[in-house]
Amino acid sequence: MTENSSRSTPEGAGEVGGTDDRSGEVTATYKVTGMTCGHCEGAVSSELGELAGVSSVQAVAASGLVTVTSKAPLDEEAVRAAVDEAGYELVGQAG
Repeated sequence: MTENSSRSTPEGAGEVGGTDDRSGEVTATYKVTGMTCGHCEGAVSSELGELAGVSSVQAVAASGLVTVTSKAPLDEEAVRAAVDEAGYELVGQAG
C-alpha cells in the first residue's frame, strides 16, 4: 500500500530510522530533489513501494521529504535506485 498525501503520520513515524512500537516496523525519512507535484509524489511512492518489505510510502513534493515504513531497514542504494528509476534524485536520509 502506498500513500502520497500530505496527511499526518502516526506518532514517531517521521523519525529517521525510528521504530513503530505497535508493529515492529522501521520508518525512515529521505530527502528527494525534483518533486514538484502530486504526480511526482505518486511516481516516487510507486517505485519505493515495490522494494521488498516496504509497507507504506508518503512523499511530499512541497518539502521534498519521503517517509518509508518497512519491515526492516532499507539499503540506501536500493532506495537511491528506486528514486532514480522514478526520475528524481535521492539526497540521502533526512536528519
